[in-house]
Amino acid sequence: MKKIVYPEREIWESICKRPVFEQEELTQTVLKILENVKINGDSAIAEYSQLYDAIELQDFEVSEKEIDESDLSISEELKEAINIAKQNIEKFHQAQFSSEAIIETTKGVKCWRKNIGIENVGLYVPNGSAPLFSTLLMLGIPAKIAKCKQIILCTPCNKDHKINPAILYTAKLVGIDKIYKIGGAQAISAMAFGTETIAKVNKIFGPGNQYVTKAKELVQQNGTSIDMPAGPSEVLVIADTTCNPEFVAADLLSQAEHGVDSQVVLLSNNDSVIEQINSAIAKQLEDLPRKKIAAIALKNSFSVVLNSIAECIDFSNCYAPEHLILALADANNLSDKIINAGSVFIGNFS
Repeated sequence: MKKIVYPEREIWESICKRPVFEQEELTQTVLKILENVKINGDSAIAEYSQLYDAIELQDFEVSEKEIDESDLSISEELKEAINIAKQNIEKFHQAQFSSEAIIETTKGVKCWRKNIGIENVGLYVPNGSAPLFSTLLMLGIPAKIAKCKQIILCTPCNKDHKINPAILYTAKLVGIDKIYKIGGAQAISAMAFGTETIAKVNKIFGPGNQYVTKAKELVQQNGTSIDMPAGPSEVLVIADTTCNPEFVAADLLSQAEHGVDSQVVLLSNNDSVIEQINSAIAKQLEDLPRKKIAAIALKNSFSVVLNSIAECIDFSNCYAPEHLILALADANNLSDKIINAGSVFIGNFS
């Protein structure tokens, strides 16, 4: 990570610009995939699984036996963690149910809102060296609570045609049994248009790489709703002398390892704090399974030394991060000053 020291406010906007990646070739590649899957269905999916993943898939759907066997392949400790997370997520989303008031806007004219679960939804969960079973919990549980009639899951398999058992265990726990061993833009296309095997859905949820994100953007233009056209993963951390450098380093690396186009940003009013965190990053990076990916992402990342925590907050509001972590002594009160951020994590233990 490069370090910027006491930059003038006039150049903050230029510092905050995200890395730009070539889009035209990506768009054309994904358009061809979407069109092929739309016309040729399952055979096109098999073609791309062979082309991009060197996997010959005859049957995309995960069997009931495979789902049941996932129980035997993960530790009791991990099962317990997944179960606790499920309970916490359910509790949070159940609390969002509310009875809507009927408003009489003009005499005799009454208006109200009613929430109804989307009939058919498709969930995309990345797999590979970082199987995001947490994403499945955060997508699948609200879909179940909303009583969506059909929920299907697409997630890539490995060379042995297997899906990570933690994802299968989580799917079973949540109550999702329509699971398909496909990933990438072809999976998004399959859910958007439907194939002989995979049902067409009304809305697609879930993160992915640049191909998945571009596919979601393009199918939205053709009438399939999506959650959001999420860009590369990013986090900004504001840290003072009360932070735990190891915690901050882990938070930064957890986003950097998402992809080579991820960006992480560290702000502090203390140069020594930044140096301690950078040392912790270097140490933790050596043991990271996705070291190569994180290392490339760190080249697109930076730290900034500013004059005060108030300036750090102003800089963060200029950058408008997807995730913001306040590793500060007075994090709770300072959080009121945050204007632009996707999600805010308050304090050293959040």
